[in-house]
Amino acid sequence: MSRSPLPPLASVRVFEEAARCKNFTLAASKLGMTQAAVSYQIKVLEERVGAPLFLRQARGVELSPVGSKFAARASEALDVLSDAFSEAKGLSQETLAVSVIPTFGTNFLAQRLGTFQLQNPKIAVRVELSEHLSDLASDGFDVAVRGGHGPWPGLISHLLMPVRFTPMLSPELLNSIGGVREPADLLKLPILSDADPWWKLWFTAAGLDDGDFPNRPRQQVGPQVLEANAAMAGQGVAMLTPAFFQNELSRGQLVQPFDLVCDDGSGYWLVFPESHRNSLKIKRFRTWIEGEVAALDA
Repeated sequence: MSRSPLPPLASVRVFEEAARCKNFTLAASKLGMTQAAVSYQIKVLEERVGAPLFLRQARGVELSPVGSKFAARASEALDVLSDAFSEAKGLSQETLAVSVIPTFGTNFLAQRLGTFQLQNPKIAVRVELSEHLSDLASDGFDVAVRGGHGPWPGLISHLLMPVRFTPMLSPELLNSIGGVREPADLLKLPILSDADPWWKLWFTAAGLDDGDFPNRPRQQVGPQVLEANAAMAGQGVAMLTPAFFQNELSRGQLVQPFDLVCDDGSGYWLVFPESHRNSLKIKRFRTWIEGEVAALDA
């Protein structure tokens, strides 16, 4: 089966960068070209397409309807071509860049990542902790672990585990009131991040009226890992995910006073661009991390 005529790759590359920047001068700077050279490559491509790809305006350029559709497909095609070229050169297996939310990264991934490195000695892993939803393509990440309801447009999303939560506190704080025997006893203690909707969900499931916190200062500690540290220091009761604090529970640094564990329908997801679906290093990482999650559940 013959392939339809293809446009010059150089013109497509220039167009894709100009579409991303929406500015020919900035695109020229990133590509190491002159603005005139960028304009020429765009003109070549427009002549091949038979329609304008940009709408020239007084203060810059905007993608035309044709250009907008072409830009999305061109970007995806260049990603696929880049992956294929890297695979051919043997470079794609050297580094795996992972963006991960702090608590999952600190209390799950970091504690297990050494086994992945042992199983895949040719893949170096670079991990960056971030609460933000990274743009994987522009930020240089291969995969990300995100928390939420998913899926996300343009990304392949695999649910790793549901988000579950229950109150935890230090033994010292628990003993300070002679023990915690029923959920209402928690209201006698400082509550960390009491505005967190997880508290309302848990107290409602425990049979209390919406987890009312009378005369309490409103506070927000931050990611679970910070709340856990505050709880271990005896600063209050934290609402935490048991899967992330097994070591602290086994060492007696934290106590989970009740078996009741709730969820809000969200989860922790492994996500990566659709164009990277055939990347060998991502396949290996996905297989490994799903195995680690399965072992935790077991």
